Amino acid sequence: MTDQLKGRTVFITGSGGVLGSTYVRRMLAEGARVIASDLPGKRADALVEAHGKNANFRFYPLDVSDEDQVTEIFARILKDGWEPNVVLNNAAITGELLMGAGQPFPDFADLKVSDWEKTMRTNLTGPFMVARQMDRDIVGKWPCTLINVASMYALNGAHHRIYEGMPFKNFSAYGVSKAGIHGLTVWLAGYWAKRGATVNTIAPGAVFNGHSEEFQRRVGELIMLDRMAKPDEIADAMLFLASPAAGYMTGQLLNVDGGFSGW
Repeated sequence: MTDQLKGRTVFITGSGGVLGSTYVRRMLAEGARVIASDLPGKRADALVEAHGKNANFRFYPLDVSDEDQVTEIFARILKDGWEPNVVLNNAAITGELLMGAGQPFPDFADLKVSDWEKTMRTNLTGPFMVARQMDRDIVGKWPCTLINVASMYALNGAHHRIYEGMPFKNFSAYGVSKAGIHGLTVWLAGYWAKRGATVNTIAPGAVFNGHSEEFQRRVGELIMLDRMAKPDEIADAMLFLASPAAGYMTGQLLNVDGGFSGW
C-alpha cells in the first residue's frame, strides 16, 4: 500500500462485478474514500459484507439506466458530506448478464431490438447521465476526473471463432456501446478542460473470471502476453488514472490488454 489515493473520494458505478469489486478493494487499500454503487442483490450484499465496517466506504443502490436514480444518488452523496473528485463509469451489461446463466445466446439475426436497447441504455446512456450529473453538481466546483470504462472490443473487431462451441458469444451491442464510451470521453475532455476536470478511458482486455481452459487457450493465442488478465492487473492501471500522477492526461484511451490491440 502506498496511499497513492489519499485525499481522493471515488464514486464507482457497477461496483459488484469482478472488476468493480476489485477497484473498490484496491482503492480503499490505497487510502481513498470509496462510494460504491450497484443494483441490489447478492453482489451488493457481498460488497457491504466485505467493507461495510470501513469508515471510508459507503454503498448506495443504483440502476444506472434509471435517470431519476442517477440524479438522486448524487444528491444523496453530497447531502451525506461526500464530495467525489474521481468518478468511475464502470456499470455495464455484458451478453452473459443479459441472457442469464444457462439461457441460449442468440445469433445476430435473432437479436431483439429490446435487448440491444437495454444494453445501450445501461452501457452508454447510463454513463452519459452520470457525466451529465457530474456537470451539474461537481465540475467547476472542485478539481475532478471521470474515468470511462470501455473494452478491448471498443476499437477492435471481435474474433468470433474463439466463441465457437462456447455457452456465450461476442455480443454486438456490447462492443458498439463501448466504442461510444470513448466518443463520450473525448467530447467531454475538451468541454470540461477549462473547468478543472479531466476525462479518460480505460479499455480492459480479456479478464479471467472462471473461464474454461479451452477458452483461455483460444484467447491467449490472440494476446502478446499469451494469457488473460488478472483483475488486479486492470486495477493497477485504474489506480494510476485515479491518482494525481495522471493529472496531465485527458481525452486519452489506455489499453490494458496484454498486447491484444498491438498485433
